[in-house]
Amino acid sequence: MDEIVVAFTAESGASAPEYRTEGSAGADLRAFIPEGITLAPGERAAVPTGISIEIPRGYEAQVRPRSGLALHGGVTCLNGPGTIDSDYRGQIKVILINLGSEAVTIASGDRIAQLVVAPVSRARFEKVASLGGTERGSGGFGSTGT
Repeated sequence: MDEIVVAFTAESGASAPEYRTEGSAGADLRAFIPEGITLAPGERAAVPTGISIEIPRGYEAQVRPRSGLALHGGVTCLNGPGTIDSDYRGQIKVILINLGSEAVTIASGDRIAQLVVAPVSRARFEKVASLGGTERGSGGFGSTGT
C-alpha cells in the first residue's frame, strides 16, 4: 500500500485525523466546537474540525459521511463527498444535516466524518462537433432500469 504524507496544523485541543483500524480507508474527523451544537430535524451546519491540511499535488481529500452517525442519528454530510483540493489551506469544516426526526447534539471531539485521500487525474477538455455513439445514448436518470 502506498503511503503519502499529509501535513496538518491544529488548533489547541483539536484532534488529528485518525485511522481506527489497519483496514480503514477513511481517517476520522472530529468536531472542534467547545460549546457544542444541536441540529434540529432538517437543520444543517458547517461544523469546524480545528485542523488544516496540506495535500500533495496530484491528490485530493474527500470528506465522507460516517455510517454510524447516519444510521443512529440520521445525520449525514451534504456536498458529499466534499473535495478538499491540494491548494486549499483553510480549516476543514464538515457540512452536516440532520435528516432524522429528533434533534441531535454534536459535541467537541465527536467523530463527524471520514477523510479519504485519493489520487486525481486532470483532464484536457477538447470541444468536438459530435460525440461517439453508445447503446445508452443520451438516456439519463433511470434510463437503464431499476
